[in-house]
Amino acid sequence: MDTLLHICCAPCSVACVKTLREEGVEPAGFWYNPNIHPYLEYKARRDTLRQYARDIGLDLREEDFYGLRQFTAAVAQDCEHRCGYCYACRMERTARYAAENGFARFSTTLLVSPYQDRERICAAGAAAGEKYGVEFLPYDFRPRFREGQEEARALGLYLQKYCGCVYSEEERFSNRRKKELHKLRKAQGKGGAPC
Repeated sequence: MDTLLHICCAPCSVACVKTLREEGVEPAGFWYNPNIHPYLEYKARRDTLRQYARDIGLDLREEDFYGLRQFTAAVAQDCEHRCGYCYACRMERTARYAAENGFARFSTTLLVSPYQDRERICAAGAAAGEKYGVEFLPYDFRPRFREGQEEARALGLYLQKYCGCVYSEEERFSNRRKKELHKLRKAQGKGGAPC
C-alpha cells in the first residue's frame, strides 16, 4: 500500500476507491477536512466515512480536526476565492501525512466531482507533492461520478447538500431563495429576474 487517498466524504469515495481497486491499487484513506461546517455536518460526514470504510475494508487514517476558526480566519477577507485555500490546505496536509508515513503517492476524491475546480486541485496537489517529495496522482474520476452517487444512495450513505464550508451552505440557501422568488414572480405574472 503506497497510495494515500484524501477523502472529502463517503459518497465521493465510492467511485474513487472502486476505480483504484480495479487498477490493482489498494489505497489508504485519509480524512482531513477542516473546511466542513457546522460541526454537526462535519461529524455526519466523518462518521459516515468511518462506517463506510469499515464496511469495505478500507484502511482509514484520520486527522480529526474541526477547523472552524482557522478556516474562516484564512478566508474571511476574500471568501469569494476561498476554494483555492481550501484545496491547498487539504492537499498540503495530505502530502505531509503521506511523506511522514511512508506513502509514495497521493490523490483526492475531490477529483470525482464535476462541480470542483479540477485544475486548481491538481495544481495544489502537485505543489504539495513537490514540497514533501511524494507524487500527486491527478486521477480523473469524474466519468464515474453519477455511478458513485447512485451507489452511495443505494447504500444509504449520508449525502450532503453543499460543498462543505459555511459559505457554500449560505450560497445553497441563497440560490434556493432566488429560485423561489423567481417562481413566485413568474406565477404572479411579474416576470423579470429575481432579487
